[in-house]
Amino acid sequence: MTIALATPDTEGLTVAADALRDWQTEGAPMQLHPGDLGWYVRNGPRATAEAVRTWSRAGRILAVGLLDGPGLVRLTTAPDARRDEDLARRVADDVCVPGHGVLPEGRAAVEAPQDALVREVLGERGWGIDEPWTPLRRDLTAPVPPSDLALETTGPDLAHLVAAVHRSAFPGSRFTDAGWRAMAAGPLFTEARCLLGRDERGEAVATVTVWSAGPGRPGLLEPMGVHGDHRRRGHGRAITLAAAAALRELGASSALVCTPSSNTGGVAAYVSAGFDRRPEIHDRFRPAEADAAR
Repeated sequence: MTIALATPDTEGLTVAADALRDWQTEGAPMQLHPGDLGWYVRNGPRATAEAVRTWSRAGRILAVGLLDGPGLVRLTTAPDARRDEDLARRVADDVCVPGHGVLPEGRAAVEAPQDALVREVLGERGWGIDEPWTPLRRDLTAPVPPSDLALETTGPDLAHLVAAVHRSAFPGSRFTDAGWRAMAAGPLFTEARCLLGRDERGEAVATVTVWSAGPGRPGLLEPMGVHGDHRRRGHGRAITLAAAAALRELGASSALVCTPSSNTGGVAAYVSAGFDRRPEIHDRFRPAEADAAR
């Protein structure tokens, strides 16, 4: 049967997120999570829907992709379709041809589970291996030790503080309190929680948002940040412990996060909070023509 590529409307966005939710299982490779879509909703539900691509056969969604920035699509597939050759080749065709509306010309990258056949197909077409990322996981079977930060669950009255901490933690970020409100009002925030951490002087020093995929499924930290003026004081570990505890309260079986391997401080903070490092992963990338000619 024909595999169809589509861009959902805002109602279809929820359907795509439901598919992603069903695909989150213990033991699965690091993959696109419904929380990734939820975090993107800071740009608004309509913009998020326009950034999503689905591949379906006979009315069933087999793959979901998120256009997460210029030249990057982050995608995953239904677990039983991970090695489906027809799907892999159709997805590869769509990401390789700019006219198909997934990726533009020039340098581009595809994030996909490490066992997905589409990665091999892209390799056959000359796509290389990008910089390494480190996935980390914490089991949530046992209670999580308490955080030493004063914690508040963020509502609209604290959105400006969360946005300020985030912008300091991620230079170049344009996240605003309006973006936080859009995210919190979005259709995917019902299974999320945003925390703000304060130090002993009451200053806002760290923030994290966690996303549940439902009871008994892995949850996601996206994003976690420490204010630039308050680093190297253990706040990254403390807010990460708070995030893990919040996910456990939401019924998650484990807490997941992924960060560039070059972010050694971030990796160390997660490990200190009881997360186990998993094998590094890599995106597939197509160099720009100028790069490929060198």
